[in-house]
Amino acid sequence: MKTSIATVSISGELPDKLDAIARAGFDGVEIFENDFLAFDGSPADVGRMVRDHGLEITLFQPFRDFEGMPEPHRSRTFDRAERKFDIMQELGTDLVLVCSNVSPVSLGGIDRAAADFHELGERAAKRGLRVGYEALAWGRHIHDHRDAWEIVRRADHPNIGLILDSFHTLSRRIDVNSIRSIPKDKIFIVQLADAPQIEMDLLYWSRHFRSMPGEGDLPVTEFTTAIADTGYDGYYSLEIFNDQFRGGSTRSIAADGHRSLIYLGDQVRRATQSTASQLPSMPDRAKVKGVGFVEFSADPKDAADLTGILHTLGFRRLAKHRSKRVDLFGQGDIRIIVNTDEKGFANATFAVHGVSAYAIALVVDDARETYARAIALGAEPFEQPVTEGEVAIPAIRGVGGGLIYLLDDRSDLGRFSEIDFEPVTDDTGATPAGLETVDHIAQTVGYDEMLTWLLFYGSIFEVGKTPMVDIIDPAGVVRSQVLESTDGALRITLNGAENRRTLAGHFIAEKFGSGVQHLAFRTDDIFATAEALRQNGFKPLPISPNYYGDVEARFGLDPNLTERLKAGNILYDRDEHGEYFQLYSTTYGEGFFFEIVERKGYRGYGAANAIFRIAALKKALRPEGVPKP
Repeated sequence: MKTSIATVSISGELPDKLDAIARAGFDGVEIFENDFLAFDGSPADVGRMVRDHGLEITLFQPFRDFEGMPEPHRSRTFDRAERKFDIMQELGTDLVLVCSNVSPVSLGGIDRAAADFHELGERAAKRGLRVGYEALAWGRHIHDHRDAWEIVRRADHPNIGLILDSFHTLSRRIDVNSIRSIPKDKIFIVQLADAPQIEMDLLYWSRHFRSMPGEGDLPVTEFTTAIADTGYDGYYSLEIFNDQFRGGSTRSIAADGHRSLIYLGDQVRRATQSTASQLPSMPDRAKVKGVGFVEFSADPKDAADLTGILHTLGFRRLAKHRSKRVDLFGQGDIRIIVNTDEKGFANATFAVHGVSAYAIALVVDDARETYARAIALGAEPFEQPVTEGEVAIPAIRGVGGGLIYLLDDRSDLGRFSEIDFEPVTDDTGATPAGLETVDHIAQTVGYDEMLTWLLFYGSIFEVGKTPMVDIIDPAGVVRSQVLESTDGALRITLNGAENRRTLAGHFIAEKFGSGVQHLAFRTDDIFATAEALRQNGFKPLPISPNYYGDVEARFGLDPNLTERLKAGNILYDRDEHGEYFQLYSTTYGEGFFFEIVERKGYRGYGAANAIFRIAALKKALRPEGVPKP
């Protein structure tokens, strides 16, 4: 699979863009005219720069308002085309994109347009160049790839071909099966973009909300599979217009783009056999069986505070590491590791971020295959030395530079706690509180990172994403989206903060980066759990008594149930599938907290309660400007 990206897709100056595109692993690059015009060097300089990075210029674009023009406009369009051809030859590329005409003076007519393209093909052929025609979704006369193909067919010139763009086809809901009848040699290049499903003006939607394949809601895989079924073996190129990407990290957006194409190619390879040899081969997305453990970094003083909270939650110390200052706590199927070792990555993480849930272990069918898939998709591997006899657990870097460990039952990975740890007797007297499993892990990121991590998790693991919802914070809005497996074994909520005044934004600012902000544990009986927690000395998050009168009225609750909720500071929600109960700890550090939930068929995450929970949590935060104790 040959990969390419248009320079307009990422931020930065042209040299920076080319460097990022090459580092990300692309084979080629589309030179967008504005990037060339803003560059001080000659076309030949740009061409050399591209080739010095090991890239090929796959396309020069765009050439606008060409076909179907009346005189004297028509003559001027051919003069403009000749100038484009001059630049192309200096750049060292043979393909130019002509997008369908949007000029109000343009004339309709398939045959008129075909005649114009035949003549343009004759001129291009004299220079050894090719012309690709693309139907813009908002074209004045041509806005459907089927009509564009008919013009190319009637032009009947070997140097005139079709450019297919997923956004222009899918935004108009055009049947992709029509692509399968197009000869592969007449498809000159394929451009790909996804987008969230929004009802708005097509041009505005296109110019501001395109995203990488897999980051939006359009059926890009079906579109690309139809193209693969033609036998097409040319470039698949990204053309993204997105305000968020224009202000984002040049390198990370380029890396996301390459990951999206490799992931798309893998999906297409599995959907069709006709081009299997041309598309990447890797293990399938990993099915997650559960969360193996969550690991905290801390120093001895902070660890004492953290373990004190864990004891009030009913966790007991089960084991200690055989060679490091690392303790293992457990309750039900939940395992928490507290790492206070003075060496290694955990210690370095603590030095930068303070106490943090910096590592997550996911149990999968095959850890080695999952690791191989992650690396093939551009994930950053992580390794650190282990002492003799310890288990080397495969790991990749995740949100905020933290770690995702991969466990399975196929080898010693399934017995790492027995091999690396030795049992201890917990004498704290903590009473188990009925916590069974990790219900979900909430990771807080900058809003501009959300698409990156949605693509990261969705391409490696077998999870789907829920629609984005707005979480109302008294100081702003936080965007939230969930990645979850169908059986609920893995649920990750991604919360995107746009300003530091929100609870999520405060967490990022004070922790110097994104990370896990809260852990939610599941119980089968929230009221029994609340009583056990009370006996352990747990301090629940105080909820305003005004909340309970409203929730009783909204849901028609029995007053006795309302009183039990109020007495335990338990929040309540309901959807068409069932009921949901939530109990929170107060904040620890700079905004981290624990949550206990009970699900009775409920499928959501209590978004309606978020504003009340956030308001209560923020009361416990250290005020701005007050130094840490």
